[in-house]
Amino acid sequence: MKLKGKKAIVTGGASGIGKAIAKALAAEGADVALFDLNLDQARKIAELITATGPGRACAIQCDVGFSEPVGKAFLEADRQLGGLDILVNNAGIIRNSPIVDMPEADWDLILRNNLKSVFLCSKEGARRMIAQKRGGRIIAISSIHAVLSEPNCGHYTAAKGGIEAFCRTLATELAPHKITVNFIRPGATFTELTVPMYTDSVKRSLFERVSLKEIAQPEWIAAGAVFLASDDACYMTGQHLTIDGGYVMDGSLPGAKYWEK
Repeated sequence: MKLKGKKAIVTGGASGIGKAIAKALAAEGADVALFDLNLDQARKIAELITATGPGRACAIQCDVGFSEPVGKAFLEADRQLGGLDILVNNAGIIRNSPIVDMPEADWDLILRNNLKSVFLCSKEGARRMIAQKRGGRIIAISSIHAVLSEPNCGHYTAAKGGIEAFCRTLATELAPHKITVNFIRPGATFTELTVPMYTDSVKRSLFERVSLKEIAQPEWIAAGAVFLASDDACYMTGQHLTIDGGYVMDGSLPGAKYWEK
């Protein structure tokens, strides 16, 4: 077990990629606190993780976009876990609106939940890791849309780009404490949040664009988080891990033939 004895927090741990990451960390021996607004669902996942082991899990209700509940949630995690070695900033939401029609409230909502939450939780987590003097791992879930446009989601792309810039600076500041900071760029992934978005036309277009012709399962993204949380990634910091089936790298034009006679 790569993470035996480690203590971890996963934000947005009750569903989607966060749920998969929490399960994967526990399967490698970590004890995990799931931060989520949906306490009932988080408890169900925590009970399932504890029942299957080897790591145990607990559920803590938290709105990660505000400092007061974040502070209280970290104190409760201290009580239940007894330390912190791994922080996974996964919580996030998405809305759909052209920039010219975007309500200011939607912009604030997305930036608070997707970006400010990473700042608030990383600050709390880093303080604890520094005090422990045993290093640590901070991981953020970004997106390929930190580097690719996504029409009607300007607030979401801005938040994901901000996560990456923030993580690089945080990695530099925390390096003297042997705390690494990295981020994952998932491509198209099936979760409770995204399934309604993947209409037949979207899936057809994705399968033309994605080299491996698949939409990811959350567990495939979770495997990357386990790697970054483990000693296998001890010499990586301020870096991105892209898990997208070849979406970003593929510059081909589906159906086109160059130099066609």
